[in-house]
Amino acid sequence: MIQILINKFNAKSKTHLFIIFLVFGLSGSFSLLISSPILAALDLKDVLNNYPLYILFRVLIIIPIYQLILILIAILFGEFDYFWKFEKKFLRRLKLIK
Repeated sequence: MIQILINKFNAKSKTHLFIIFLVFGLSGSFSLLISSPILAALDLKDVLNNYPLYILFRVLIIIPIYQLILILIAILFGEFDYFWKFEKKFLRRLKLIK
């Protein structure tokens, strides 16, 4: 099973796979932590009385924050090249780059 994950994520070893998962996990956690103060600063809860609309805006704010934090944490772990390829793939799917 581990070998399947190593192949799926193009990891070099089990340690590299662990680092990849660690970067993804830390990025997700930090983006959620950072999004709350940003939403509070924007004061969206008062503007958006509809809870589903508030959640939609929260997700739209979290996505770019996550992408930025992913790259920053990848740099800290020395995995910039791996995650930059991941970023480019994501941006291509959104048709933001060629």
